[in-house]
Amino acid sequence: MAAKASARQGRAFIPVIFASSRIIPVDPEISTAAAQRTMILVDPKLDPDPTPHSSTKGASSRAARLPSARALARFLSQAQAAVRLRGEVSVLLTTDKKIRELNSHFRGKNKATDVLSFPAERNSAISPEKIAGDLAISVSVAQRQAAEQGHALAVEIKVLMLHGLLHLAGYDHETDNGQMARRERQLRARLKLPLGLIERASDSGHSIHAPASGRKGGKPASLPRIQASRGRKS
Repeated sequence: MAAKASARQGRAFIPVIFASSRIIPVDPEISTAAAQRTMILVDPKLDPDPTPHSSTKGASSRAARLPSARALARFLSQAQAAVRLRGEVSVLLTTDKKIRELNSHFRGKNKATDVLSFPAERNSAISPEKIAGDLAISVSVAQRQAAEQGHALAVEIKVLMLHGLLHLAGYDHETDNGQMARRERQLRARLKLPLGLIERASDSGHSIHAPASGRKGGKPASLPRIQASRGRKS
């Protein structure tokens, strides 16, 4: 279900529909350099506690709760270091509707998906050491997949973030003869995560959507930067 998306030539931008997005500071334990490379953007249309039934209480309710941007920023920094991906990465947590719009606009697929990866365009004026790319994650899809896998929403979002980071690093599970699958398996074990997307697809016999463009060793897709309000600071 995950995919690498392409954008128009040049530095395109995802339309800003979430001008009031919350930018949560990265945990003080993370270095300043790492903090400058990670941003978690939360679509204000998201329910912070997307439990299927409001009467649900206890552990199941906590497992379905949207994790804090602070906690996700901490994980993003760790995962990015593990992938050895340099440059700023932004992650948008959004709705099925918005990710369907992005999937349709950039990949021509009019349906929701779990995670989209937008690698930086290497031949642009933007240095890859400054910007690595963006990820967009559907929280609703992540919640459904978390329920299927029997773990918390926070865990599923981390699985999707790792998969997306590998795409930003240039891996392509549709064309690389298993390199991405092996790397994902190694890193999810190191980061103490359950089965990754490629392993699940292999076990179930289903396939993950092929990237729209960009191959490891080839020309990556150009970058549609995720933006928040103009007043945000790095």
